[in-house]
Amino acid sequence: MKIDCPVCECKNSMIVITKTENIPYFGEIMESTAKCHDCGYKHSDIMCLEQKEPVRYELKVDKSNLNARVIRSQSATISIPELGLKVEPGPRSQGYVSNVEGVLTRFHDAVITAMNLVEDEQSKENASNILKELERVKNGEDTVTVIIEDPFGHSIIIHEDALKRKLSLEEIKNLKTGFTVFENE
Repeated sequence: MKIDCPVCECKNSMIVITKTENIPYFGEIMESTAKCHDCGYKHSDIMCLEQKEPVRYELKVDKSNLNARVIRSQSATISIPELGLKVEPGPRSQGYVSNVEGVLTRFHDAVITAMNLVEDEQSKENASNILKELERVKNGEDTVTVIIEDPFGHSIIIHEDALKRKLSLEEIKNLKTGFTVFENE
C-alpha cells in the first residue's frame, strides 16, 4: 500500500508492508514496515493481535537462574521491588526476548543513564548503591525478585521456579499499557 509520508509530506511516496506471523508465547503478531522512497524515513512495528489472560510472573533471582528466558511484551511492566526499580510501558515501548541476566543489565544501563542526568549527590549515591547491588546479584552474591505484569498476557518468565498467576482486576486497573486510550465521558 502507498501512502503520503508524514515527514516530508510527499504524496504516495511511502510504501507500507504488513504481514502476520505466529510466534511462540506471543501468538499471532502483525509486523509492519513503512519506508518513504523520497526522504528515506523508515518505521517498523510489531503488534500482538491476540489478547491472552492478564498475567504476573515472579522469579526469585540467584546465580542458578540468571539464564532463565524472559519474554517481555510492549505492554508489560517489569520490576525489581527490593531495589525500587520499575519499567512501565510507554507509547514507544517495545518488547524483547532476553534472559534474567539481560534484564539486570537493562536495569543497570537505565540506572547509569539516570545517574548522568541528576545533579544532587544523594541521588547519585542512591544510584551507585543500586548499581553495586545489581552487580552482587549478577555475581551470585545476593538475590532479588524479578516481576513481570502484563495486562494482555504476552509476557513470560520461562523457568521451573517462576511463579505465575492471573492478575486481579484491581491490579490490571493500576497498570500502564503503553497505549493511548480515549474514553467517553
